[in-house]
Parts: sequence; C-alpha cells; structure tokens
Amino acid sequence: MATERVNSILKHLSPNSPLATVTSKNPDDVVITLAIRTPLCKGKKGGFKDTSVEYLMYAILKAARERLGFSPDLVEDICMGNVSDGKAAYKARAAALAAGFPNTTSASSVNRFCSSGLKATADIAHQIATGSIEIGIAAGTESMTAGGDSLERPFDEEVTKHSQEAVECMMAMGWTSENVARDFGISRQAVDEYAAESFRRAELAQKAGFFDDEIVPITTKVKGPDGQLQTVTLTKDEGIRPGTTAAALGKIRTAFPQWGPITTGGNASQVTDGAAAVVLMKRSKATELGLPIMAKYVGSTVAGLAPRIMGIGPTVAIPKLLKQHNITLDDVDVVELNEAFGTMAVYCRDHLKLDWAKMNPRGGAIALGHPLGTTGARQIVTGLSELRRTKKKILLTSMCIGTGMGMAGLFVNEQ
Repeated sequence: MATERVNSILKHLSPNSPLATVTSKNPDDVVITLAIRTPLCKGKKGGFKDTSVEYLMYAILKAARERLGFSPDLVEDICMGNVSDGKAAYKARAAALAAGFPNTTSASSVNRFCSSGLKATADIAHQIATGSIEIGIAAGTESMTAGGDSLERPFDEEVTKHSQEAVECMMAMGWTSENVARDFGISRQAVDEYAAESFRRAELAQKAGFFDDEIVPITTKVKGPDGQLQTVTLTKDEGIRPGTTAAALGKIRTAFPQWGPITTGGNASQVTDGAAAVVLMKRSKATELGLPIMAKYVGSTVAGLAPRIMGIGPTVAIPKLLKQHNITLDDVDVVELNEAFGTMAVYCRDHLKLDWAKMNPRGGAIALGHPLGTTGARQIVTGLSELRRTKKKILLTSMCIGTGMGMAGLFVNEQ
C-alpha cells in the first residue's frame, strides 16, 4: 500500500501526467475571479417568498458588480440559468441594467433544467475560450415560489406516438425517483440515512461558518402575518433542519404513494428560491487587471440516458468528463453532486464508488435546497469554498437533468 501511495504521488507530480495538465497554468486558461451566491430560502414560506425572480437576478448581479474589482463596462455578456420563467431572458437583461451594467453588456437566459447554472457557466467559458468575448458572468436564478417546471398539458400525440421515451419525458420527477429506487433496489432506510447525513453536514458547516464566504447578504421585503411588507436582510440558508436523524426521517409519509414508497419530503431536495453568479475571463486578462484568480474552468460535458431514470444522469456524465481529461475519481478532492432525490444520490454514490467523505461535504440539496436554475452555479460556489478551506485542488460537479440527461463540470482551485 505504501508503494502504491508513493507511485500515485509521483504520477501527480510528473509534469507529463494528466493531472498536471489539468492543474497547469497557461495564459489562455478560462478562470474564475469571483463566485458568490445568495442565501437559499424556503420556497413559498421563506425569506424570498415575496421576492420576484427579476429582483433575485438584480440582487445577485448587483452583488457581483460591486465585487468585480474592475469596471462593469468590461463585462461583455451575462448568461442567466433559469428553468421556470418563460420570460427569463427579458428579466435577465432588465436586471443587468438595473444592477449597474451598461447597455453594452449583453444578457441572455438558458434552460437545461437542473444543470442550467452549469450550462450558463459552460456557455460563457466557451465564448471566452474561442475569443467571442473577453469577460462574462454566468449566473443562475430561480424562484420556485413563483413556479416549478411541471408541464401544463400533455405533448402532441403526433410526437408521442413515435416513441415511448418521448412519452416518458413527461414523467413527474417524483415518479422517476421511484423508478430509480425500484429498478436498482434502493431501500427507504438507505435513502433516509443518506438524507440525515446531508442535514448533519449542512448543520455543522453552517454552525462553523463555512458558508459565510459563499453567501452575499440580500436585502428584500417579506410580507408578514399582518400582510405588511417588512424590509429584511437575509444571510443564512433556511432549509437546514438541525438534529435531523434517519429515525425521524423514517416517520415521514411517502410523497408519491401512487408511484412508490421511498421518496418523501425529508429525503428529496427542497423547493427553494435563490441565485448564484460566477465571473469568468482568460488568465491573461485577469493578470492584466490585477485580479486574484479563484479557480480554473477545465471543462464540462453532457450525456443522455433513459428519461424514466433521469436521476442517474451523473453516472453517465461523470465518467465521460473524466475520460475526456484522462483523470480518475481518485484525483478529485470534492464532488458536488446534486441531491435532487435521495434515491439518485445513493445510486450515483454507490454505482460510481464515490468516496462519501468527498461527496457533498457541506451537505447537498436535500439540506440546502435545489433552486432549479441556480444549482449548477451554486455547486461551483460551494465546492470552491470548500477547497479553499481545506487547501485542496480538484472540484467535480454533476447533476441529473429532467427528460434523461446528466451534466458534469471540472474545476481547479487556485486559492
């Protein structure tokens, strides 16, 4: 065993090793100079329940603009991940202007369901890498208070008659969670034990102040029991339930009895409002502007699978991404894997043989919440913060995606 450890260290130190290539520093690298998020608040009853999605967009972009370290005139494009608002592109543009970016800064929205924040990051990074822009902001915002991602009506029969999998794209997410549990033999006990650990880790992280360098305070208005709006400043995640145990979770009734007995309101991601933002540019530009470099964007990828088991998307996206960069899970220090449901988190952990100590060390969406368009960016913010704290290097993020997809991203901490 000692020889294996020595060989592993030597491999990583070799200038020609794949890991050395991933962690190398070159002027054309796409890097992150800022990564922030809002508190994550309980949908429909939390601190953002009376806050519009455009205000959330404005608030995170204003916070980013105030922390840029350079003139906002240099930001050429903003891409906002959002799932449930069909007018998100209008709102992202208006929010950017209100937040103090000039009208020369373009803005758009993108929707790849739960990976929208990572998709926005990839889109901005790829624009920078190809020379289309020099500086951009990737963000994600979701008000699940205002809306979810359920379909308003069935698909056209002229589409669905050609493919059963096309029909299954309409499956409710809770249904797909139960499919994963049934197909792969995942027990309620295993899922509740996983969820309890997510809550425990998040509770410890919050009490220790680990989230403090991720979160920017947001001032907004909340309607009280008397119907009057009160101004509040939000600084803490609201979904964490101190003292949660697997035994307590085991007493919660099944959320989708029509589809299966495993998934509950205690072992699935929470309905949540929140936003996150990441500033990207080339290393050479960051050096020119004298900016501290937080991290390097290495790459990202997507992969598809059967819609009825969409939750296991990370099991196809992660191996694909690692293969592209010729590294292994042993090279990764932190894995931020979205806990859309405890069922999929347990399956992905066990199937990929993930080191649970590395996976969601501050808890995940079960404890923190999953604002759909935000999570892909939020995971970057959280993962990089944890790497800074522990003085480690490699971050892998991943999530399942509705209709049967997975996405994964790879980053290197430089602080």
